[in-house]
Amino acid sequence: MKNTSQQYDSIIAICRDLFTKKTKDYGTAWRILRLPSLTDQIFIKAQRIRSLQENEVRKVDEDETSEFIGIINYCIMALIQIEKGIAQQPDLNYDEAVKLYDEKISLTKKLMEDKNHDYGEAWRDMRVSSLTDLILQKLLRVKQIEDNKGKTLVSEGIDANYQDMINYSVFALIHLGKA
Repeated sequence: MKNTSQQYDSIIAICRDLFTKKTKDYGTAWRILRLPSLTDQIFIKAQRIRSLQENEVRKVDEDETSEFIGIINYCIMALIQIEKGIAQQPDLNYDEAVKLYDEKISLTKKLMEDKNHDYGEAWRDMRVSSLTDLILQKLLRVKQIEDNKGKTLVSEGIDANYQDMINYSVFALIHLGKA
């Protein structure tokens, strides 16, 4: 599990670096986004990954890496939005945004470690395409929960689905050799 933890941290360092740079460039303009808007952004990225995996011809010479990084960062934004609520104007400074990012990733990594222990690192035997499909499934679940105004009868909430998408994306990036 130590190797997984180090690989996880390596992937998150890449994602965090991009998040911090974009926060310096754009501030926290994303704070105005409602959860369904973030969900749709994540959905677009996951659909693009699936298209890249299925299409033999690529019009843009890119792999899935940037899209998985985008999923991770948008999911963290969504987790922050769940906690803080939606703002009418950007209301977080750089330090606050990075602190919240680190808090959300810490909780998400702990979830990964707990599940990884119970599942015996089963993700290592999965294909990147399967992880992509699981992300898309989670997105469809989130959309349904959003349509149900956040109410579930027996299922975990939206936040747990965002955390799972982060972890599946990290696993995919590890499989793609980005750790």
